[in-house]
Amino acid sequence: MIEVEVKAKINSFEEMEERLAEIGAEKTKKEFQEDIYFNSPVVDFAKTDEALRIRTTREDGNQNIFITYKGPKIDAQSKTRKEIEMGIEESQKCSDIFEAIGFEKVRAVRKNRQYYSYGNFEISLDDVEGLNPYMEIEIELEDGDDYTQAQNSIFELFEKLGITDGFERTSYLELLENLNMTN
Repeated sequence: MIEVEVKAKINSFEEMEERLAEIGAEKTKKEFQEDIYFNSPVVDFAKTDEALRIRTTREDGNQNIFITYKGPKIDAQSKTRKEIEMGIEESQKCSDIFEAIGFEKVRAVRKNRQYYSYGNFEISLDDVEGLNPYMEIEIELEDGDDYTQAQNSIFELFEKLGITDGFERTSYLELLENLNMTN
């Protein structure tokens, strides 16, 4: 699967919720996410632009856990990349396995995420611990599909919502790591 994703800073969640309602986007769910990121013992994922994480989600008393691998970004404008994900039963056991074979825990990223659906777009408003408000818009494509039109349609939707700047290709993990370096 290819994940075509663009992220931008927003002024406020309330303003964006109003704009999403105006265009008819449907609020689908709200969940808490905790992502534990790992670095490889073979290559430095920060240098290769890859990611390996364990994500735990909580919504209305339900919990789901996934392992996700994200390949390097494949263009200069967005966060488009190959993504492989699967469900697992226990976060700690998975973490123990990763560490036993040499992977190193990097950082946890925690956020409250409000999801919206609009056509074939998944929109999320992200309240990430330690960061300003962000919005992500994504479309999932099959491997090998041309992502150019999907990417263009995402930027068109941002414009429809009044966002023409503040786009960010850096992951939340990298943004938080960069904050640590400047403090």
